[in-house]
Amino acid sequence: MTDQSSLLDAMEESQADEVYNLAAQSFVGDSWIIPVSTGEVDGLGVTRLLEAIRRVRPAARFYQAATSEMYGQVHEVPQSETTPFHPRSPYGVAKVYGFYITLNYRESYGIHASNGILFNHESPRRGLEFVTRKITDGVARIKLGKAKDLRLGNLDSKRDWGFAGDYVEGMWRMLQQEAPGDYILATGETHTVREFCEIAFSHVGLDFEQFVICDERFSRPAEVDLLLGDPSKAKRVLGWEPKVNFRQLVEMMVDSDVARLLGS
Repeated sequence: MTDQSSLLDAMEESQADEVYNLAAQSFVGDSWIIPVSTGEVDGLGVTRLLEAIRRVRPAARFYQAATSEMYGQVHEVPQSETTPFHPRSPYGVAKVYGFYITLNYRESYGIHASNGILFNHESPRRGLEFVTRKITDGVARIKLGKAKDLRLGNLDSKRDWGFAGDYVEGMWRMLQQEAPGDYILATGETHTVREFCEIAFSHVGLDFEQFVICDERFSRPAEVDLLLGDPSKAKRVLGWEPKVNFRQLVEMMVDSDVARLLGS
């Protein structure tokens, strides 16, 4: 994403009809440690990819992975496609750039370019650095006697968590539309990190309060406390809605980590 020539080569070789940009420095916490490279990849990288499409394959349909982190210090609840952005991290700021450059290429060059504003989407394949997977991996380790506690930051942070598999279907649906557009994919429900812990630990017969330790080292310089998406446009236009609920998602992830550790 930092090399224009490689993106041009990729478009030349693939002659792709659909391009999904899921490339990013996607860990919010690290974006304060490496803000410049986060901007290069998550912001300017989108421009490079769009420019490669414009030059090589302007008829290709483009999907940009935007994010609920663009809302940051939220101006309204729930957040819709018209809610103003107020990012609270270098990651969120870079993603706002990516959103608007996608919109700009759509309006300036007629490219079928859509932004998917995805709220938190999780699965057993989530990286261990993310709080959801950190919790489910920690639960599995504690249950199997491989760890004694789990250290987390703000347990009261609220997020709109859904299953990544459902959201990928939504991405695909966006590029099947006759006209491009911007859509929120979300469950329309919010849950705290504490609730996530409660379900995860209880699923294996444990009480989270006996194992979870709040550690200030995991607090962020500028916290995003509440994200809640309004997916009504996606439901109306794309015919999309999530199939996996919050409890099913948490339990799926715990089961996967227990099975993984048992097999290791």
